[in-house]
Amino acid sequence: MGLLDEAGKIAGAFAAVEAAEKVDPGAGLLTKGIAAVAGFEGAGKLEEMVEKKDDQPQDTAADTQATDDSAPQA
Repeated sequence: MGLLDEAGKIAGAFAAVEAAEKVDPGAGLLTKGIAAVAGFEGAGKLEEMVEKKDDQPQDTAADTQATDDSAPQA
């Protein structure tokens, strides 16, 4: 899945450059380069976050219920 990961990062870089051009139509090469790097890195971090979230178990509601039941009752 490495090729798809890189394609997502490239799409993020492209979107960031397009956004920079919309904000500043006269954006220079340095601004576009910084936007591309930020978009590339940001897309990678977002993808990692989504993968981590997918790896976590979905039984958080059962865990919350268990902690609520263990509280001392008056």
